[in-house]
Amino acid sequence: MLDRTPPSSLEGSQVALNMRPARPWSRLVHILARGMRAVLNRSFSSLTRRIVLLNLAGLVALVSGILWLSQFRAGLIESRVQSLLVQGEIIAGAIAASAAVDGSVIPIDPDKLFEMQLGGSGASVDDPGALLEFPINPERVAPVLRRLTGPTETQARIYDREGNLILDSRNLYGRGDISTFDLPPIGQKPPFYEKWWNEIRRFLRGGGDFPIYRDVGFRNGKIYPEVAQALNGQKASMVRVNDRGEVVVSVAIPVQRFRGVLGVLLLNTQGGEIDAVIDAERLQVLRVFLVAALVMVVLSVLMARTIAGPVRKLAAGAEKVRRQHRSREEIPDFSHRRDEIGHLSRSLRDMTDALYARIAAIESFAADVAHELKNPLTSLRSAVETLPLAKTDSSRARLLEVIQHDVRRLDRLITDISDASRLDAELQRQEATKVDLSRLLGTIVTIANEVKRDDGVKVSLGFEGGKPQDFVVPGHDSRISQVITNLIDNARSFSSQGGEVRVTARKLKGAIEIIVDDDGPGIRPDALQRIFERFYTDRPHQDYGQNSGLGLSISRQIIEAHGGRIWAENRPGPADAEGEPTSLGARFVVRLPAA
Repeated sequence: MLDRTPPSSLEGSQVALNMRPARPWSRLVHILARGMRAVLNRSFSSLTRRIVLLNLAGLVALVSGILWLSQFRAGLIESRVQSLLVQGEIIAGAIAASAAVDGSVIPIDPDKLFEMQLGGSGASVDDPGALLEFPINPERVAPVLRRLTGPTETQARIYDREGNLILDSRNLYGRGDISTFDLPPIGQKPPFYEKWWNEIRRFLRGGGDFPIYRDVGFRNGKIYPEVAQALNGQKASMVRVNDRGEVVVSVAIPVQRFRGVLGVLLLNTQGGEIDAVIDAERLQVLRVFLVAALVMVVLSVLMARTIAGPVRKLAAGAEKVRRQHRSREEIPDFSHRRDEIGHLSRSLRDMTDALYARIAAIESFAADVAHELKNPLTSLRSAVETLPLAKTDSSRARLLEVIQHDVRRLDRLITDISDASRLDAELQRQEATKVDLSRLLGTIVTIANEVKRDDGVKVSLGFEGGKPQDFVVPGHDSRISQVITNLIDNARSFSSQGGEVRVTARKLKGAIEIIVDDDGPGIRPDALQRIFERFYTDRPHQDYGQNSGLGLSISRQIIEAHGGRIWAENRPGPADAEGEPTSLGARFVVRLPAA
């Protein structure tokens, strides 16, 4: 039953039907996408998802290249063209053999019947080509064409020398055959999704490189270029695609006897015949892709767990270290791994240990500063409170002297504390340069000798193990100068009147030592390490409070920041009467890495 609805109404209703479900479908897709994203976010970390997606992207690119650039399609089309040419030549030869009218009937022209001589024929001897110009008899050719093309499901059409259609294998039927046709809908267009699917298939199959195949029906066959070429006696082939993007291969073979062209045989494949083979081949590729994708996802997840899991634990440990202030948190230990995760774990653990050590040092420094400042402040407070109660001028003068002494001590403590507190920041902000120790030591020694002091101590300089230009170290010249100056002043303070302080620079393998010797009483064995502690001082010959006790501590801090070491020892002397070793003086050794 035919629908008589006007085309415009059908198109409008179709558009309306297509637009109505757009909003619900979009909502459903949006909801599904959000749900899948939530599941992935809870199940896998961001790093895991990235690893999986990147690996799958590479696999998808590889498979897409195989499907798009595969030569299987071109080879299959070429083989199909060759097989159709061979099949066409066989069929064309059979058609040419049976193309003439019935062989039992001799064609005789009645007008020339009486002109024939004894032993003559119906054809004129003067026109031998007339014997080859037999027309193609459809009744004789149809059975041959049906038998030869039936098993191959190939459409065959025969055109005469003028390009008119004589036979079409689709219209050849045996006895009892019934043909049915589906009438196309009137005024209706194919659904939009079918158009999109056809376009996608055409794009995936690369159909854009071939012309569109159109069935001309009963019109003249010369519309086909291959038919026109075959009418000139040459074989021709053509590859096209139909409206659905399916490949259609057609070949045209001239039907000729001797050199006379009686007509043209046009063979073409059914739409989808070649594409079915291609789709089967691509289906196998997709199956391999799915298996490979599954294996890659599993391997990617396992690999990501070996990366994302430890990184997540390290991040959680670092977060606990940041938040916990009362207890000491430990970073997870993955140092047994010989990869970047192990290196990161070791670095974080070392950084955490350094952080805890710095916090402990700051706490200890704050406690020491508070203790050292409390003593002069207590003494200063007592003197200030006692000053109004003093009755004599001598008592008031003595109290004022104590106040001035404590103020000087506070000033010295605050200066040294300020220098020690900003030392690390200055060393980290400044870039290390090459320091010429020969020039630096020469300048320090010259200044020490030129400044006049009451002790009369001289300072000498010497070099061992190399030339003066070989003594170069990386660092900060101002801070190294501060250390050497502090050691010289410390040695002069322990030297006797008119003594000597000897500074020696010694070149070692990969390092340089700076030695400062004095002729003083030396250092007690139990104080060789304690003298580098903050606020520690051991000067029995001086009054209490003359030194802050931060000089050697700052010196050690500077040298360790330069990657070196500093230590103290006594210069051994001859044994005394009781056989105990004596000391000729103190020695401070600074070892710095050479440039």
